[in-house]
Amino acid sequence: MAGPLLRYDTVDRQGIWRGAALIVTADAGSDYDPSPILTYTWDPIRPTHLSRNASRKFRSGLSMDLGPHPADPHSTSRPDYDSIPAGPNVITKHSQGQEIYVYVGHSGTFTFWRFMLEIPLGQNEMSITYSVNRGLPLHFFVPGRTENLRWAAYSCNGFSSGVNANDFCGPGFHSGYDPVWTDLLAKHAERPFHALVGGGDQLYCDGVIREPEMQEWVSLPKGEKKQNFPLKAEPLLERTARYPDELMLSTVFRTIGSRGYFFFLLFQCFINMDMDGRDDRRHPFQSLIIGADGPFIPFPSHSFLTYLGPQVWMLLLDCRAERKLDQVCSDQTYRIVFGRVSAMPAGVEHLILQLGIPIAYPRMVFLENMLESKMNPLTMLGRSGSLGLSGFVNKFNADAELLDDLNDHWTAKAHKKERNWLVEQMQGYALTRHCRVTFLSGDVHCGAVGLFKTLRQQKEADIPPQLDHRYMLNVVSSAIVNTPPPNAVLTMVASLATKTHRTLHRIATDETMVPLFEKEPNGQPAKSKFIMGRRNWCAVWWENNGDLVFDMRVEIEKGIGRTASYAVRAPPPRWTTS
Repeated sequence: MAGPLLRYDTVDRQGIWRGAALIVTADAGSDYDPSPILTYTWDPIRPTHLSRNASRKFRSGLSMDLGPHPADPHSTSRPDYDSIPAGPNVITKHSQGQEIYVYVGHSGTFTFWRFMLEIPLGQNEMSITYSVNRGLPLHFFVPGRTENLRWAAYSCNGFSSGVNANDFCGPGFHSGYDPVWTDLLAKHAERPFHALVGGGDQLYCDGVIREPEMQEWVSLPKGEKKQNFPLKAEPLLERTARYPDELMLSTVFRTIGSRGYFFFLLFQCFINMDMDGRDDRRHPFQSLIIGADGPFIPFPSHSFLTYLGPQVWMLLLDCRAERKLDQVCSDQTYRIVFGRVSAMPAGVEHLILQLGIPIAYPRMVFLENMLESKMNPLTMLGRSGSLGLSGFVNKFNADAELLDDLNDHWTAKAHKKERNWLVEQMQGYALTRHCRVTFLSGDVHCGAVGLFKTLRQQKEADIPPQLDHRYMLNVVSSAIVNTPPPNAVLTMVASLATKTHRTLHRIATDETMVPLFEKEPNGQPAKSKFIMGRRNWCAVWWENNGDLVFDMRVEIEKGIGRTASYAVRAPPPRWTTS
């Protein structure tokens, strides 16, 4: 069995916490009569016990090895049956598994089971204990009815091709994947998070290009044969929608993109459109916003607008389903999404807009122009395979390998107009709804904080952040696993961080980077105050003064499993509207 995986959906207007669990079972040797049942219990009166001892225990000895999931049948974890709530106030509910998909593969058939969960929030934070078929008890936490969620954000949960994971494996660890995750879990043991937000690149599938089924297509030159080459495939290509339309419309790319998006919905969203349909008003997940159809895949976009507390909501915008070289989201999707956002309840003071790619980040237009040039000597040598530069170009259409990454950025030339429009729309929303907007991103394998604010007039002071509706942070947390960029790239990006951008001066908006990193995590002088080239994740919580705190946790030394704090605050909206 794989799982259970948990997914938080939202809290509805009646104060019901909504979510789901997912397991995948091998049909061979399984008995589905009756179908699996998930049992979950909680005590609405019993206080949640928090202890720093759990964190210390987690860091000691063999606990450094994250090992298998505790519900894995091969796990050596001992069931903690003493932690199951008992007493007169305990509430127990059962959720019968829904068979939402059966995968047929070379090694057999596997069934995906979804369990819908509903928990009425109480006055205080609660620990929820759950198990499948009365197996190993597991736990998660929900906030009190009037509390805002504590949550963590991460991105880039894997290593790119060519990276040696062992280089990131410090003493006591068994994998380079584990150290920064161990730090996050230790913080969770000290004070539990109510949600975990993945900001992109949760799964890496770079190895797709090396699969045997792909080799004949890869070796073909550009042209009609490559365009129409047939393929039956299941994997996802991470770079989908960064390439020219003719390549995106090829049979190979459409097949990979379609199956990839299908399994993204299935594994990460617990959604099967064939079963759940595309009417988000009658969908099992209430936070879902279904937008326009994708141009290259047979799916509409799936965005989510979810409750993170009475004062805090988050919009997770689907920036993949409709992405083209000159488009991130369609006008139709923006209209649908903004319609839902405008219907949020009164009293929301913070809206986080989750975008996989940073929207306020140093531009590399000069590099973009160079790589786009047909006369670029490095690209020409790469296409010919000369001087060992064949790796400089990709294997799909022989364009420069870095160009697809640059084309993916909101700050790329092709997306600049849409980006500026989106920033202006969010400023208007912030002003009229009296709500602070903050962007949250990943992707770039380093930590940074971009900033939009009102353009200071000559001889005038800056507007205080809490009084400035244009004050919008872009918190960039990346990566929790993957390697930082090379030092030369970090130096180049850092040098561009202080560049003046006049793009938004027409709407009285200045754009800059926040000098968050005064020192390195080990106490040494910072290489850059604006860009942190170390692995990281971000803890987020709301404070009683109305601030939303983003605490970027940066790896102190590679592979040791401990982080240092770099916190930035999104102030509450305290401007007056006429």
